[in-house]
Amino acid sequence: MADVLDNWTGKPQFAGHETFPLRILWLRKAYDAVRGGAPLTVFKDDEAISRFGVGRNMAVSMRFWAQAAGIIELDGKELKPTSLGDLLFGENGFDPFLEHPTSLWLIHWQLASSPENTTTFFYCFNGLFGHEFRAADLVQALEQVIEHKGWRGAHKTIQSDVTVFLRSYSSRPSGAMDDAAEPLLAELALVQETGASGWHEFLVGSKPNLHDALFAYGLNAYWQRAHPDRATLTAELICHDAGSPGRVFKLDEDSVIERLMRIDEITAGAFVWTDTAGLRQIQRNQIPNQNALLEGAFGELARFEWVA
Repeated sequence: MADVLDNWTGKPQFAGHETFPLRILWLRKAYDAVRGGAPLTVFKDDEAISRFGVGRNMAVSMRFWAQAAGIIELDGKELKPTSLGDLLFGENGFDPFLEHPTSLWLIHWQLASSPENTTTFFYCFNGLFGHEFRAADLVQALEQVIEHKGWRGAHKTIQSDVTVFLRSYSSRPSGAMDDAAEPLLAELALVQETGASGWHEFLVGSKPNLHDALFAYGLNAYWQRAHPDRATLTAELICHDAGSPGRVFKLDEDSVIERLMRIDEITAGAFVWTDTAGLRQIQRNQIPNQNALLEGAFGELARFEWVA
């Protein structure tokens, strides 16, 4: 099978996080710092330590994660919030303190569905086909991709990036640090240590706290990115293709099919499920409004209890 990065022509990103995983409060702090626009130095000037309440390297990491998650962006010579940042954290934002599962799934999607900003995240969720893996094997696989693509990437840099990836989804031991230091995505429990030393596994399943509307948001983003000219997508692609919601959210095939059978209602007829002569696919009648899908995902959160 071709490597998931074979046809990608962009520039990989294996550093920039200063070896820190994304923490719970960082995206909100980064958004507030650039609200209305801010100079590029806002995360590393003399006031950065007092402004963010963290060390300078952590402040630089904060900027990296906020840009990678699509919360802030570079606009000429200044940093400013993105439209997604405004939707989450702005006045009347959907979830300004990231208290709900939908927010975490959305940030996870931003980091793992494309390779531009967090290449290791994308490769791990889309390039590894087994449920279990070792960190050392992942480092080796990434180095083989780097050699094949002619990219640059020192062994130490790749090791560090893999470590950050694993720490991003792993809870710290109880009582080890305050809640603010907990990795933001740990509660998703998507990557867990197994009983065997050095081994990790993806938690694949139905993901009951993943809202159907956010699944549709991911499907729409994947469709426009990977297959913009196609009027239909097979269920197999949606389950297994690189960057698809099935792969990124680590859903089992039955769970994807169940969601696809409901997608007509979720997208107001923009996507329609068909199953004719054994060909299971989604037909796209129009491109859904992503903001409307997000509003749907955040609008019914009271129906969903947290399930780790």
